[in-house]
Formats: sequence, structure tokens, C-alpha cells
Amino acid sequence: MLDAHLTTQLKAYLEKVTQPIEIVASLDGSAKSAELNELLEEIAALSERISLVRRDDNERRPSFAINRVGSDVGVRFAGIPMGHEFTSLVLALLQVGGHPSKTAADVIEQVKNIEGDYHFETYFSLSCQNCPDVVQALNLMSVLNPNIQHVAIDGALYQDEVDARQVMSVPTVYLNGEVFGQGRMSLEQVLAKLDTGAGAREAEKLKNKEAFDMLVVGGGPAGSAAAIYAARKGIRTGVAAERFGGQVLDTMAIENFISIGYTEGPKLATALEQHVKDYDVDVMNLQRAERLLPAAESGGLIEVQLANGATLKSKTVILSTGARWRQMGVPGEDQYRNKGVAYCPHCDGPLFKGKRVAVIGGGNSGVEAAIDLAGITSHVTLIEFDSKLRADEVLQRKLHSLPNVDIIVSAQSTEVLGDGQKVNGLVYEDRVNGEVRRVELEGIFVQIGLLPNTEWLKGTLELSPRGEIVIDERGRTSLPGVFAAGDATTVPYKQIVIAMGAGSTAALSAFDHLMRLPVAAKPELVAA
Repeated sequence: MLDAHLTTQLKAYLEKVTQPIEIVASLDGSAKSAELNELLEEIAALSERISLVRRDDNERRPSFAINRVGSDVGVRFAGIPMGHEFTSLVLALLQVGGHPSKTAADVIEQVKNIEGDYHFETYFSLSCQNCPDVVQALNLMSVLNPNIQHVAIDGALYQDEVDARQVMSVPTVYLNGEVFGQGRMSLEQVLAKLDTGAGAREAEKLKNKEAFDMLVVGGGPAGSAAAIYAARKGIRTGVAAERFGGQVLDTMAIENFISIGYTEGPKLATALEQHVKDYDVDVMNLQRAERLLPAAESGGLIEVQLANGATLKSKTVILSTGARWRQMGVPGEDQYRNKGVAYCPHCDGPLFKGKRVAVIGGGNSGVEAAIDLAGITSHVTLIEFDSKLRADEVLQRKLHSLPNVDIIVSAQSTEVLGDGQKVNGLVYEDRVNGEVRRVELEGIFVQIGLLPNTEWLKGTLELSPRGEIVIDERGRTSLPGVFAAGDATTVPYKQIVIAMGAGSTAALSAFDHLMRLPVAAKPELVAA
């Protein structure tokens, strides 16, 4: 299963294993079991510290456990962790094999101190770029703490189980048989849900921080660029981000990032965070800003109040809070979110194999989603509000060539229907003749653009009618000392490379502002 390149890479990684590992395979007579067995045999052959045994006693087959010999340390995969999950497999082998994690020492200590019995189950899909973060976080927790167990389950391989539990979005995490969370979660986010006192302790730490010269709110491409440019000026720089990487974490393929032919969102987000941390930047992750107080109202320093009650102070602030997927805003959408209503076709598409789905939106993202889903589902209905599709012509030609796709234009979605548990239909109005029609389906993928994350700024500084932060060519907002960059602003094109340039511009403008601030008068020396 592994090509020569992967085999060479994996063999080099496995040289870091210091403690013996036993891989325990549970198989049946299926083709997938044979495929998994082949993979495990190849892995075991790469290191003398790895042995492979077969015990067909697990309820999920094919599956396998990676155990540290002579201990309770181990993780389990139900499925074949290739695709995006191959990195999860490699890390599990290394960590069970004794290679230390690069996770911060205080976070590792927090995991080790968790008391109680925790059995986690994570449903993932191999095409989901959000799933590895969750799988890797819970795997590491199970390695560090014997009270924690984790099994990562390929939802596409265990369709009956997915249907029985009505899993319609990945990653979906169960804890002791109950839903624990859905969507991307970092190790710190998992810990915050388990350790309810962690938020208060973190808020207390933040309250005691000295004022920054430049505080960046948001950790996406714009915020990362701003932080790097600020830190290189030698000034005290901080980044407060709700999730470092921002919307890039939800982006699958990136093919227009100049000088890099192809990359993926999570990979780019990791590189951004590492680049920022190469400098002396105080990164405060999992922090949501709730209020901005201008310097004129807060004694000379700009204040950013956080959701956990802490307040950060700075001489200048750069707002780079980005944007999120826009919702339809119709009855039933919130009720059936993750129960048939989805926003990431790459992540959740495999869960709808052989089913009927709709895609809302006829731009590039909507048409690309419909093309992808047509190869997985039985039928796709694309619904566009405008009288024509707005996607690139090459994408439209591909879409029209697919036999299991219907295209409906001049249609306004008005309601998501369901049986109380999951989606079973969509209602739309024909904007030409006013007729109301229903589409029978099991899934709805919403792809209708972005909404800026600026609600918390209303009434504080100037926003456009679309809710974007109004900026000039230097990234200045309507408030002195407050700058902005990226998808949350009035910049006309929402692109990664443009956001990075805007973040750099905002940081340079903020530094120019700092240089022109009056110098505080020094106290005169009094003769003895």
C-alpha cells in the first residue's frame, strides 16, 4: 500500500521509536481487512521494535490497536488511516513508541492530571481536513493518561454505525456514549471542555499581562503577517485568536498561493503559526474578543475585552477577525445543522454516499462542491438564487457534463425540512413564477459566501452596510491607533495572498503610528 517515498519517510520516522510496540489487528474476510493487514505488515517490517499480532476479538473489524508493550498505553483505529489521517497514524506510532510530543509542557501536565474514566470515539472521513486535529489530540491524551481511551472510526467504512447514531458531520466525537462535540477541536479546546476551571485560570493569567505595543486580534493569514511584521520591528507584540489559522483551517486545496503550486489549509495554518512563534510574539489562542474600547475611553491605551472576562491593553490594535461561512437564514437550518445541513463538502461528503443532496450557491465554491459530491452521492441538486451560475466557465462545463446533477436557477431557498432527527427535504420558491416547490433529499451543503466576524464591533468603529470594517489604503480604521486587515474589511477580494499583504500593510502603518506617539515625560531628578 505504501509507495517507495512513503516507505522511506516512515522508516526514518520509526527510528525515533524507543519502546517496543505491539500492533493488534482485528480482521474479518472483507477486502478492507485484507487491505489493512497489508498496510500493518508493511509498517511492522520497517522497525524491529514493532510486532504485529492478530486477535479478531474486537467488535469493529477491520480495526487495530497500537499498544506499548507492558503498559496500558495505546490507541485504536477502526478503519485504514490513510489520506489526511496518515499523519495521525505516524504520530500514534511515535507517541506510543515513546517519542515525546512537542506539545507545551503545561498542557501535557494538564492532561496527565485529569481524573476519571473517559472513553472517546471519533468518527472521521479520510477526505476531512478538520478531522486529524481531533484524532491526534485525543490520541495524545490517551497516550499521556491511562484513564483516557480513544478509538478513531472511519465513518465511510462503518456506515451502519454512522446511520444508527445519525452521524451526519465529521469529526463527531462521543464521550462515554454521548455526543461530546462536532467539528474541529484542538487539544486545548478538548481540555477546556473537560477541565471547567481552565478558562478562569487562563483569564487570570491574561489580566496580569503588560500592555502591548501592538495587539493583533485574529490569527489567520492577515493576523499572522501583521504579527510577524510587528515582531520584526522589535516591539512588544501579542496575538489573541479564537482559533489560530482562522478560515484557512476549513480550506481544502490551495492552488493560487504564489510560489507554492499546491497546499492544503491545515498545512498552511500550521506553517503560519510556526512562523509567528519563531519570533517573540505572545500567542493567546482560544480567545474570543467581545468589546473594543478606544484609547480615548480607556485612559490612553486601547482595550480589548475577551469572552472569558480578561482585558488586554495595547498602544495599537490590528483587527483581523476574518469571516465565516454565510448561512441561508431560513427556518430549520439551525435545527438541522450537522444533522444534514453542512458547510464542508470535503469533510462531510463521504457520509452521504449513495444519498440525495442539494448544494446551495452557484459560485465557484458551490459548483466545485456539486462536482465533488456528484462522485459520491446518488444525486445532486444545485440551487442558485440568481438567474445564472456565477462560477468560472470551466467549472460550469464540468458540472453540465455530469448525469446525476440537476441545476435550478432563480430559486430562493425558504425552509429546511426534517423528521426531528435529520434532514429530509428543502423548500424553495421559483423567483420567476412564485411557485413553491419541495426537493426530497438527505443532505444540504450551503456555499453562499462569507460573513465578516465583526458583530462585536458594531457601534465602536465604522462598518460598511455589509458589516465589513471600513479601512483606507493603509489599513487605518475610523479609530486612531486601530487598524484592520483581511476578510473582515472592505478589501475587495477575499484571498489568502491579499490578506497577508493587507496584514503587513496594517502592521507597518501601526508601527508608523507608534513612532509618532508623544514620548512620556521623564521625571526630573531632585538634588539631595
